[in-house]
Amino acid sequence: MASLDTATLSAWIRRFRDSISEKRDWLTELDSAIGDADHGANMSRGMDAVIAKIDSGVPDTVDDLLKTVGMTLVSSVGGASGPLYGTLFLRMGMVAGPATELDAAALGAALRGGLDGIVARGKAEAGDKTMFDAMAPAVDAFDAALTAGADLEAATAAAAQAAAVGRDATEPLVARKGRASYLGERSAGHLDPGAASTTLLFETLAQAVAEPS
Repeated sequence: MASLDTATLSAWIRRFRDSISEKRDWLTELDSAIGDADHGANMSRGMDAVIAKIDSGVPDTVDDLLKTVGMTLVSSVGGASGPLYGTLFLRMGMVAGPATELDAAALGAALRGGLDGIVARGKAEAGDKTMFDAMAPAVDAFDAALTAGADLEAATAAAAQAAAVGRDATEPLVARKGRASYLGERSAGHLDPGAASTTLLFETLAQAVAEPS
């Protein structure tokens, strides 16, 4: 696969929804240790709303699709997850523009734009124990793979692997942002739920590219 059209991007979003639904209780368990115990429920509700919106008619252009996802998440997900994930997809849509498909370079630019949007909204840095700790390594790995000559499938696989490594690296960290930061040293020893759901985002992207429906 050399590029992603709106149908494939929609398939990715649907896979992400399915993965969130499957892992809902796990995400809630992670959040119950260091947060408000609602990350799984919030993300599941938001992604169900996204799919309901897409099922009513897939937008013709990439920016319309991604902005639809972003706006739906902002309006339907509580806590910090809605604004952060919403910003991710809104910024991706802004960078992608009114294209009908994204090649590897364009997808990389959109992902980088989404990451920049999360940083601008959440002010997170590496090691803060947030979704940034999974997303930044994933985007960096995607870009590095493309620079090394990898195709879209290999680049998305590298991104998914890097996200998982970043997620796992949050376990010993002491949170410096968000609800978990209130716990101080007690936040160590737990995976960050946002990093966990972000890893699902990249894993399902890799699956959508490797196994287009």
